[in-house]
Amino acid sequence: MVMSSLKLQDLIEEIRGAKTQAQEREVIQKECAHIRASFRDGDPLHRHRQLAKLLYVHMLGYPAHFGQMECLKLIASPRFIDKRVGYLGAMLLLDERQDAHLLITNSIKNDLSQGIQAVQGLALCTLSTMGSAEMCRDLATEVEKLLLERSPYLRKKAVLTAVHMIRKVPELSDTFLPVCAKLLHERHHGVLLGTITLITELCERSPAALKHFRKVVPQLVQILRTLVSTTGYSAEHSISGVSDPFLQVQILRLLRILGRNHEESSESMNDLLAQVATNTDTSRNAGSAVLFETVLTIVDIRSAAGLRVLAVNILGRFLLNSDKNIRYVALTSLLRLVQSDHSAVQRHRPTVVECLREPDASLSRRALELSLALVNSSNVRAMTQELQGFLETCPLDLRADCASGILLAAERFAPTKRWHIDTILRVLTMAGTHVRDDAVANLTQLIGGAQELHAYSVRRLYSALAQDISQQPLVQVAAWCIGEYGDLLLEGSCEETEPLQVEEEEVLALLERVLQSHMSLPATRGYALTALMKLSTRLRGDNNRIRQVVSIYGSCLDVELQQRAVEYNTLFRKYDHMRAAILEKMPLVERGGPQADEEVKESQEATRLLEPAPVPTEPQASKLLDLLDLLDGPSEDSQQPAPVDPSAEGTLIHLLDLPCAPLAPAPIPNLKVFEREGLQLNLSFVRPPGTPTLLVITVTATNASEGDVTHFICQAAVPKSFQLQLQAPSGDTVPAQGGLPVTQVLRVLNPNKAPLRLKLRLTYNHYGQSVQEVFEVNNLPVETWQ
Repeated sequence: MVMSSLKLQDLIEEIRGAKTQAQEREVIQKECAHIRASFRDGDPLHRHRQLAKLLYVHMLGYPAHFGQMECLKLIASPRFIDKRVGYLGAMLLLDERQDAHLLITNSIKNDLSQGIQAVQGLALCTLSTMGSAEMCRDLATEVEKLLLERSPYLRKKAVLTAVHMIRKVPELSDTFLPVCAKLLHERHHGVLLGTITLITELCERSPAALKHFRKVVPQLVQILRTLVSTTGYSAEHSISGVSDPFLQVQILRLLRILGRNHEESSESMNDLLAQVATNTDTSRNAGSAVLFETVLTIVDIRSAAGLRVLAVNILGRFLLNSDKNIRYVALTSLLRLVQSDHSAVQRHRPTVVECLREPDASLSRRALELSLALVNSSNVRAMTQELQGFLETCPLDLRADCASGILLAAERFAPTKRWHIDTILRVLTMAGTHVRDDAVANLTQLIGGAQELHAYSVRRLYSALAQDISQQPLVQVAAWCIGEYGDLLLEGSCEETEPLQVEEEEVLALLERVLQSHMSLPATRGYALTALMKLSTRLRGDNNRIRQVVSIYGSCLDVELQQRAVEYNTLFRKYDHMRAAILEKMPLVERGGPQADEEVKESQEATRLLEPAPVPTEPQASKLLDLLDLLDGPSEDSQQPAPVDPSAEGTLIHLLDLPCAPLAPAPIPNLKVFEREGLQLNLSFVRPPGTPTLLVITVTATNASEGDVTHFICQAAVPKSFQLQLQAPSGDTVPAQGGLPVTQVLRVLNPNKAPLRLKLRLTYNHYGQSVQEVFEVNNLPVETWQ
């Protein structure tokens, strides 16, 4: 016996009554079989009922593609009940990926031309939901006519359909430009809101539309002023005492687009924005939303300085709000404003620091980023103290960012070297395993350059190492410092620290403990072994204990450590007379960089120009070659050499007898290829003389902004006729305010000497936002490939 088909309500009850998923699938499979049979029989009276049940099945996640053609039949039906279900099915079952959606274009066109509002509304809803680019082009004229209909119901739906059309086909913007100006006079909430949205889409996608609608800025200002000063266009759209907040927000977004980089439009908005900012109630979310959009508009346009300070103060009040979402939005916005309005944001520093203690991880992360951006030379002591307090209790996923941020801030704004050293030591003691890779090198360089603090530093580090050997960067720096300045540690004559009596045996025992600890990394053991070796020349006692420890590690499994131990043993056995000279204190190594290289180069050139030119007494080959090198690149104010005296034949003969040295190739000029918000990318080129087909490109990234550029990745691609090798970059963080740049070397092999084209992709985080830029470099100097 064949079961009869269920009604929609009965089907819903039976599906909900299924106790297991298997029972639910069984009910749906049986009903889908009845629906298929009904479609095959072609029952026109009950087709809409069958399709309604199929749509419910589709909403539960089961396949319903076999009902697509039935949707087309119902849309073409003259009955409204069929059209309603047919259009609903088209919106759910059809999209641009299926060719069947093009078959309803004529049906929609016919329905839009009818005079029945309900049918026209269904057609407009379907077109705005699943209309493809082809359908939008074909039906744009019909939608434009409906924009001028008397019925607000149709005008509202036509405006929303026009928004969809502009998003799909931006070329249709000219079709809707004249109509939008007329619709701005509407008093109906839905029509006016849709019109503002449509104008926003047009301005974002068409420069011509942006220029056209800047003329209506006074009209938009008047509409918004009316909303702020009165009850609005309709009382039913007021929320929590705020008059039509949705319309206010949309108008503010449009004003932000129209006033961006336009002085005249921005000037006409200033008074209105000040009125909105001062009169809006922020006790409810609706008022906060309007106020936040006002702040964004003030920041983006060319507003007055006082208005920008008002915007920053509003964000500062948001930080005191009990709603976490509002506080997060305020922190994110202030982070964007730090670079342009640093002094105004600085006034809210205590409130920002309070946000560090938020239990919400996203809030504390944003507060940390903003706190680091607020550090400057005047508040570095207080801010560092607050950040160190946060470092002790912050979650593990924030500890690395906090520690690295403190180290960068101390490096840029340290008032004294001693304070700088103390700050780094505290960070290494609290979160040594989370600091950046260059922290050890930076601290050793800092200590090496502060000769007056050598005794102080070695005592502080020895005390910290005696208490904890688990923080590997701290152990490495302490081992290096003890090895270099161990004699100062034993003297006990430092006035800046508490009296500390250290015996030689205690120092050696501590280093042996580091070597034997299971927590020590291979690199840390290398530091400790080298420190022991250096102490053999700085301690007054017998070196037998040191020799025994070094000989033990001659058979270590770690190859690097074994090699060091074998070399040190050889130094003890065969070259003991040279050991003291070889293990002298390390000289100060200056930090390199493009700026330092330029300063050294300029000083060398100045010294060379100031030195008097020596008068050669003999025509020796070395002196003449030096003279030729000097004359290879004369300066602009250099004089022409005097004519050679023909009587000096002997000198000429000797000069001509010299082998002719090849002239050095002219240097290839550097090229700036990228600059955005303070981040700059420069390319420098070198072609090795031995391999003319090889080009070595050095990519240098510098950051002049107030915020660090983190997670920096530079990727490159070349045409197939080239060969490209990317070497590892020097780091992934570009410090702010002209800190140490990040460099990366690209080696390009050009066997055919073809014109070089380079494609670069940059990925990084700046001011809390992820940025990705892809661009081509086609203007490389000719010298790079010829």
